[in-house]
Amino acid sequence: MSRIANKPIVIPNGVEVKVENNVFKVKGPKGELSQEFLPYIKIEVNENEIYVKPNLEFMKRKSDLKKMKMFTGTYWRLFNNMIIGVTQGFRKELEIIGIGYRAQLQGKKLVMNLGYAHPVEMEIPSDVAVEVPSPNRIVVSGIDKQRVGQVAADIRRWREPNVYSGKGIRYVGEVVRLKEGKKA
Repeated sequence: MSRIANKPIVIPNGVEVKVENNVFKVKGPKGELSQEFLPYIKIEVNENEIYVKPNLEFMKRKSDLKKMKMFTGTYWRLFNNMIIGVTQGFRKELEIIGIGYRAQLQGKKLVMNLGYAHPVEMEIPSDVAVEVPSPNRIVVSGIDKQRVGQVAADIRRWREPNVYSGKGIRYVGEVVRLKEGKKA
């Protein structure tokens, strides 16, 4: 059960919040996001705070309250991430390790040489920005945390770090424990 939903979500200046027909909408300086939610929760919007509570009208038995509280915690975190996204944005950094491994942007495509016989081309979604500050570094940024993480994971999936040599694409700060190779 979630206790984080007992805290209010603070609405920063310059952010508009609307709740209509089980859809939570947030508009801020970086963009606009919306999220549908289940009728198990009730959202109360005050001047600069949002409260996420279980909707007791849908409780048929006592055991339903536990499920409703789980939903309140999940949606509290989703709504909080939406507000952070439209104000600050989210960012994931990847590094490419390996001889001859590199990345570059060509228009709206990310082209990576990862040791395959052909370069890997990946179409960049319109709601996410991808930068390549150096040939061995990729920065994915956007306002939707789930979308930024998914695009970064899709890029990483092309060549995950090898546990013997350490070569591949990894998140900045990710620790890859290397295994010992064969012994003669």
